[in-house]
Amino acid sequence: MKIAVDAMGGDLAPQAIVEGVIQASSELPSEARIVLIGRENTILDIFRQHNFVPTNIDIVHAEDVIEMGEHPTKALSQKPNSSIAVGFKLLKEKEIDIFCSAGNTGAMHVGALFSIKAIEGILRPAIAGLVPQVGGGHAVMLDIGANADCKPEVLAQFGEMGSLFAQYTFQLEKPRVALMNIGEEEQKGSLTSQATYPLLKQNKRINFIGNIEGKDLFTNKADVIVTDGFTGNILFKLGESLYEIARKREINDEFIDKTNYESIGGSPIIGVNGNVMIAHGISSPLAIRNMIGWAYKQVKSKAYLHIAQALN
Repeated sequence: MKIAVDAMGGDLAPQAIVEGVIQASSELPSEARIVLIGRENTILDIFRQHNFVPTNIDIVHAEDVIEMGEHPTKALSQKPNSSIAVGFKLLKEKEIDIFCSAGNTGAMHVGALFSIKAIEGILRPAIAGLVPQVGGGHAVMLDIGANADCKPEVLAQFGEMGSLFAQYTFQLEKPRVALMNIGEEEQKGSLTSQATYPLLKQNKRINFIGNIEGKDLFTNKADVIVTDGFTGNILFKLGESLYEIARKREINDEFIDKTNYESIGGSPIIGVNGNVMIAHGISSPLAIRNMIGWAYKQVKSKAYLHIAQALN
């Protein structure tokens, strides 16, 4: 298994990225190797700073960097030797099993769509957030930012994609799928929500449990939470803010610690022909280390293959 990491992507790159990779390298099973993509001399300099001799890390040189503020499509076409472009080239050619980056989110999403492409039948791939639940475990919420506006058919498909992802990633026989709404009643919500509800309800391939509200985000009512990227992004980042607030108020709580973005480190893109994980732009070494751990789980789950098989 080869887990590729963009060494140059992120506000704190390459230092924080490479340090996170160093930390993760000693924790991975022997079957896994890390592929660091970026400026080779820069990566080697950081290795030397830490007196680190890699045994399960390969370096693929990529001279250019797509900056956080660049236009995704233009940057990918104008910088074919950037770390993100090279990463997707390797993923498309199946030289790696997953590509992870804390770099330009738009470039990562566009890169996935133009290289490995969406699974046939998928209307819109989604970025999924892993939301900690009281009592343990995580729920999959999609979308959390890729698709701000969604038609009912797209949201309904999110429910099926999320169900398959949760089934194979968390080994759940019948994941509970819920629609995020402003009330539990079937007729509640926007016109889009009202039109989505019956589509989810009629789908016999999922275990749809109805609407949930914002107060239910962490309460283990659902394994899959369906929402548009606008609402999902707001909810997800609101949840992440709990950790910062608690830390400033010197509150220590085991559950709130899990809302820290570093505890997961990345969000998978679901609905494309391969494994892609997007990390926070502010990712620390700890976040990168944990992202690599989750990347390993994602590759092992083969969730994207099960989604493709189910839709075909």
